[in-house]
Formats: sequence, C-alpha cells, structure tokens
Amino acid sequence: MFKRAFFVINPNSGKSQIKGKLLEVLSIFSKAGMELGVYATHQRFDAYNSIKENGADYELVISSGGDGTLSESVKGLMAIDEDKRPVLGYIPAGTTNDFATTLKLPKNPVKAAENIVAGNIFKCDAGDFNGDYFIYIAAFGAFTDVAYDTPQEMKNFLGHTAYIIEGIKRVPNLARWHMKAEYDGKTVEDDFIYGMISNTRSVAGMKSLAKENVKLDDGVFEVVLIRMPQNPVDLQNILTGLVTQDMSSDMFCKFKASKVKFTSDVEVPWTLDGEYGGKNKEVVIKNHRRAISIIVDEKVATKAFTVE
Repeated sequence: MFKRAFFVINPNSGKSQIKGKLLEVLSIFSKAGMELGVYATHQRFDAYNSIKENGADYELVISSGGDGTLSESVKGLMAIDEDKRPVLGYIPAGTTNDFATTLKLPKNPVKAAENIVAGNIFKCDAGDFNGDYFIYIAAFGAFTDVAYDTPQEMKNFLGHTAYIIEGIKRVPNLARWHMKAEYDGKTVEDDFIYGMISNTRSVAGMKSLAKENVKLDDGVFEVVLIRMPQNPVDLQNILTGLVTQDMSSDMFCKFKASKVKFTSDVEVPWTLDGEYGGKNKEVVIKNHRRAISIIVDEKVATKAFTVE
C-alpha cells in the first residue's frame, strides 16, 4: 500500500470532468491512508517540472489529465534515478486518452482512483527521442500536427470530430520527407508522407496502424512508414490499407526495432505523444524496456501484457 503520493492535476484537460469528481477522488485516496501532495498545472511543462523536482520524495505519482499530461509525467519520472523512481497512477481526463485505451484504464475518474488504490503494477517500456522521452508514439509527416494545433475549446466541444476537421484542412498541403531509417543492420530510404514509432494500440482515438502483436513491455517499437504516392493507384493502395488495416502494399514499410536512427537533409517536424517535439535532421529513438511502473487493472497486471 502506498503511503505518500504526489497528485498532479491538469484541471483543463478534456471537458474538465475531473473538477466535478475531485472531492470524491481525493476521498478515495484519503480513506486508503495516503498522504497527498497536490499540484494543479497551469501551463505546458508544469507536470514535467513538478514531478522532476518532487517525485523522488513520494512512492506514487498520480497524474490526471490527457495524453499530453501523461507524457509530461513520464518525462518527469524518467528524469528521476531508477532506484528512486516512483510508481505512476493515471486518471485519464483528456479528449482522446490513447494510452489509457491501450492499457484498458477506467475513463471514469472515481473508478480510475479506485484502480490506483488497488495498486496492480505493470512495468511498461518508455521511448527515448534524442534524450527526450515519450510513452506511446513519436511521429512525423501527415496530420501529426493536428493534435497540438487543434484549439482546446474545439476539442472540448467536438471531441474526436475536432481532430478530423483539422486533418481535412491539411490534405491540400501534403508534404513528403526524404528519410533514411537505420535499424538492426538494415536501411530503408525513400520519400515518406508519414512515419510512426509506437508502443500503443490507439492513436488519436482510433486503432493504431501497428495493431498486430503489440506488447508494451517487450523492449521493441512498432514502426510504420508510408511512402509518397506517385500516382492515383499508389494513393488508392494507401487509402485501402488505412481503411482495412492491411499494410501488405509496397506503399507501407513496417518493422519492429528497439533502436532506430532517422536522418534527413532538411529539418523534419516531429510530435511526441501528440505534442510538438521539435524539428530535427537526425533522430535516434531508443526503447527503455520496462522503465515505467504504472498501475493497471488486475486482469492486465496478472498476465503477460499482449494487446490482441
């Protein structure tokens, strides 16, 4: 049982549903005998900085917010020495909650709090992106800026539809990126419109392209690259593959790897867990196997975590 917990809350995530349940959630933790330190975020990087500075003083860090808040929480935890790194409890409260969907975490704040008190721990992988960190996806190319460019008010009101509306706006400006990917002694080089390095079953509220045999603690990422279409047939093959989840077409390049190096002649914009990750000509992505201890449902914790 956890005695001391640091509770980091993003009160503006999603539709701010945590606000109406906050007293009930705090009561659950109090009845469990937890001594709580509580911090409400006000701006980007607040969750990261507060956990980095205070997390080592607690056994448990509880994060409430969307995927961005979760990602910042993971970054903060990874900044703490492994032997002092606390366990993570997550209360999903965002618009999409991709990683919570993959982990099958309760979306109801009260049930999520009860799940945290139960304390079933699962060790999952974390991603290293040129020394920065992510928990479920690093991506470049088409539509990757939708999540962080969509206004919060629009996401709160329209939910997933907001992402679709923003994505449609970008179709006329589809860009190609000439990238070289090196992994396991192999090299892939081509013009790509999209690339994702992931450890998840859900991306932007939809099924991930890399849906097969996803295991969150195996030390490898699922990598999917989509080549630039050269003619209408290529484009149709891409669209068909996206709809049917069949990526046998040559327009897709798919593999698993624990480390991937990407290089390009120009700076390529990336996103990490749906947030802007900067522009880079060279990126090295590494898997830190079982680096984050996160509380999940008992059924998840008592079996090898393979998402089927």
